[in-house]
Amino acid sequence: MNGNARRAETPRTNSSVESRHDWRLDEIVGLLQAPLLELVDEARAVHRRFHADGQVQLASLLSIKTGACPEDCKYCPQSAHYAKKTGLEREALLDVDDVLAKAKIAKDAGATRFCMGAAWREVKDGDAFDSVLDMVRGVRALDMEACVTLGMLSETQAARLADAGLTAYNHNLDTSPEFYSEIITTRTYQDRLDTLANVRSAGMQICCGGIIGMGETIEDRASLLRTLATLDPHPESVPINALVPVAGTPLEDQTPVDPLDLVRMVATARILMPTTFVRLSAGRSSLTREAQILCFLAGANSIFYGDKLLTTENNDADDDLALIEQAGLRVKACSA
Repeated sequence: MNGNARRAETPRTNSSVESRHDWRLDEIVGLLQAPLLELVDEARAVHRRFHADGQVQLASLLSIKTGACPEDCKYCPQSAHYAKKTGLEREALLDVDDVLAKAKIAKDAGATRFCMGAAWREVKDGDAFDSVLDMVRGVRALDMEACVTLGMLSETQAARLADAGLTAYNHNLDTSPEFYSEIITTRTYQDRLDTLANVRSAGMQICCGGIIGMGETIEDRASLLRTLATLDPHPESVPINALVPVAGTPLEDQTPVDPLDLVRMVATARILMPTTFVRLSAGRSSLTREAQILCFLAGANSIFYGDKLLTTENNDADDDLALIEQAGLRVKACSA
């Protein structure tokens, strides 16, 4: 699944055209297999038309309720199915004041978006959800964008989050419809799409991406991107993750992703969804400085900033700021 696969012709897009929602699978496979420099050049042309060049948003991600998730996602150390092997213990929902204190620290460190994740299968009405709503209100009062990922939710719950001021709801598709059942069996692909529809109907932004390196084919990667790119409108935010194999999970022995495959995913996502924020997410800590800069050239314009991504290690914050300065990038100001 490397980028040296033979192809008959390098597909070209026209960076002057508006967003499309009718991408074919073969077009996307062609992009993923295109010569790397041509692909990055095309993606950069699209990026410069739709985004401020050299600008990157810093987002901070906090686990507000950790572990004991009933889902069986094979990549996830928070699944109760693998808890005995991973050793990850359940932690209760954090107090609102503690979360807001961490949000303030993130803001002072330069983050303009604060994301909160709870290891739930679905949102349930009650005190816990009420606390999350208070967290959202508090983050927005700090003039930060607020994003949460809480599992499946109903139209009514989505409306309550919107009323609280939530900027975006994260609900990843993870992989292609065709490969999905190899990774997750406790929730259907349609369940995920239904939640996205509820988020959109409530008027909130969608944050939705996936993970590469779980054993999928290049066609699966293309199918995931096609599913995202045929949503109308496109998701405002697409996190591109590389699997971080965690001991005790079924995918602990997966071969690490080739960094250039991550570059290809970023570049192709940028071409398919020109106005979207493409977020360089899990797996970034394994990339060299040069590989990260290549991802920025390919169209990534956001990183998750801070020492942890939920339960996995992330890049050192000071190193990230140094990288941004050395690359001549600028941190995006808050538009909340």
